Amino acid sequence: MKEYVILGAAIVLVLFVVLIIATGYVKAPPDKAYIISGWKKNPKILIGQAGIKFPFLERKDVLVLKQISIDIKTNGYVPTLDFIGVDIDAVAKVRVKTDPEGIKIAMKNFLNMNEEQICAALTDSLQGNMREIIGTVKLKELNTDRKKFGDEVQSKAQTDMNALGIEIISCNIQRIDDEKGLIIALGQDNMSQIQKDASIAKAQADKDVAVAEAEARRLANEAQVAADAEIAAKQNELRIKQAELKRESDAKQAEADAAYEIQKEEQRKTIEITTANANIARQEREIELRKKEVEVTEQTLDAEIKKKAEADKFARQQKAEAELFERMKKAEAEKFEQEKAAEARRIKAEAEMYAKTQEAEGIKAVGEAEARAIEAKGIAEAEALEKKAEAMKKYGQAAMMEMIVKALPEMAREIAKPMENIDKITIIDGGNSGTGNGVSSMGTYVPNVLAKTMETVKEVTGLDLLEVMKAETYDAKVNKNVNVTGVTIPVSSESTDASE
Repeated sequence: MKEYVILGAAIVLVLFVVLIIATGYVKAPPDKAYIISGWKKNPKILIGQAGIKFPFLERKDVLVLKQISIDIKTNGYVPTLDFIGVDIDAVAKVRVKTDPEGIKIAMKNFLNMNEEQICAALTDSLQGNMREIIGTVKLKELNTDRKKFGDEVQSKAQTDMNALGIEIISCNIQRIDDEKGLIIALGQDNMSQIQKDASIAKAQADKDVAVAEAEARRLANEAQVAADAEIAAKQNELRIKQAELKRESDAKQAEADAAYEIQKEEQRKTIEITTANANIARQEREIELRKKEVEVTEQTLDAEIKKKAEADKFARQQKAEAELFERMKKAEAEKFEQEKAAEARRIKAEAEMYAKTQEAEGIKAVGEAEARAIEAKGIAEAEALEKKAEAMKKYGQAAMMEMIVKALPEMAREIAKPMENIDKITIIDGGNSGTGNGVSSMGTYVPNVLAKTMETVKEVTGLDLLEVMKAETYDAKVNKNVNVTGVTIPVSSESTDASE
């Protein structure tokens, strides 16, 4: 039981200590002093450090330590030692002393005061000290040595400030005015004296300059004469040296010119040979390029013709397949309709008589036979188209020729198409010259262009379209077979019938 009591007392004691620390902990900044008093005879002073204030037993007071600026004015004209009234405005920088003795004195005078209150308490004392110093100096000394006056004010006032625990850091004079404007007069007098001294100094300087200039001209003349003589001697030596160098330079130049001409001639020969070789190579390259262009043109035209033939073949195959499918569907529809009709007739015949049933079956048989005939006809036509396509493929060049011949009317129409846009023609040359008149020239435009086109096709593909056109004539078809550029065109069955 005793142990529990001791433990409880210890806990209470710890809590009490923690409470005191929590409520009494203080920390002073560097520009303020915390004065903790009441527990001991001598108060505790905290500057920039922390401490403990016992609640209810001690109190905390604040003393401002940072620098304070105080404006010191005479507030009127104060006579100097030479009885001239002056009005002076100065600024003093002060702060509380931090040594043990000084801070104890300051605590008694400025404890818990703010900056304004401390400034108001010190202003009167500083102004009184400055008025006392003004009466001990003359006006001229005030203007010529302001620092000395400020130091005297600071020294005089520091004695009184020590009794308050205050240190004066500096005292600077900002403005000095006199009652009669004598400061301006002193400035003018000094200005006149300065101007006088400056004029005398200038005259003396001008005299010294003139003497120095004369001496300088004399020395310069002597130096110029000596320099001219030296220059003349050096120029003579230079001309002699230049003559020797020119003679050597001319000899070297002659040798260089001769070597240059020899090198130039050799270079010219090399350039001519290189140019000739380049021209020969260029001509050979142009010939090779022209050959390549011809080959490319031939291959392009051949590919276009083959591509068109394949496209036409594919189109005909698709058309045949479509027609066959349409015919088959039509046959199936007809067959279906006929079957329905036959079925209807069969049912009707069964209702009426046995004889009419036999007649309906006969009609049905006829319909089926017709449907099979139609279907066989469609299949035969499709096979005929396929065989025709295979024959076109086997013919090769002949098939190509047939397509070209069929395209001739379209070519003529395209050639004449630009003339459709002509609204009016004015013929300037209406005479009968060797080349024909304007009307005949217009009439032969399309045939001439078409003939040129045929010649181009012949040069590219080897097919003579004029011979093909002759092969399509009645005489060629009836009387003989015609050989066109190595391709035999067979006589059609119609031609044979005609000849018979």
